[in-house]
Amino acid sequence: MSPQDHFPIQIATPTPDNRQLKRRHTARYYMHRVQESLTTRVSKFICAIFLGLLFFAGIIAFIVYLSLRPHRPRFIIEQFSIPALAQPNGFENAELTFNVTARNSNHKIGVYYDNMVVNAFYDDQSIGGRPVLYPFYQEPKNSTIIFGTLSGATLTVNNRRWMQFLNDRARGKIMFRLELTSTIRFKISTWDSKWHKMHANCQVDVGADGLIMASSVGRKCPTYFT
Repeated sequence: MSPQDHFPIQIATPTPDNRQLKRRHTARYYMHRVQESLTTRVSKFICAIFLGLLFFAGIIAFIVYLSLRPHRPRFIIEQFSIPALAQPNGFENAELTFNVTARNSNHKIGVYYDNMVVNAFYDDQSIGGRPVLYPFYQEPKNSTIIFGTLSGATLTVNNRRWMQFLNDRARGKIMFRLELTSTIRFKISTWDSKWHKMHANCQVDVGADGLIMASSVGRKCPTYFT
């Protein structure tokens, strides 16, 4: 092999710069890294505890909200009749009687009622109305019976309307709507809510005998606020 075939070999000697780079990771450096790691872990642990407490506080607040959120009063039609429909000359002495149950289903929330007014409707036209209750307070888990009669000046039915009743009676049933209106507010411990205008609409089917049909007894009346 000729001298020209040999490749030069260079041996790298550590320079001052390389020696300086190797000396950077000292014990002090590693102590600092350990402190940073511990600080990060402690911070994450504290954040986890805080988020956990916040989560449980939210659950408790939601449960309290559900327990204190007032439910609307429930109205159920129990009785409704126009006995004169079964009489030949019933128009002359017609009267409408009704009986509705108002139920406060809240466990710890009472209901203040202002004056309550009832109106009867046929074909979405008023056929009479009157006040039925004066201001009162309903205890939690309590029921109130609302009953009354519309007759004379409070039952505004003319001869034409009465003939419509009789035509429906010949078909098997007459459909009426009883609306109860009042202004209410809820009593939650020592706090009272604002006043709400409440409406309860009871759909009632009356048979040929002038009495409420069995399918309407115990029917719930939709309730809404305005």
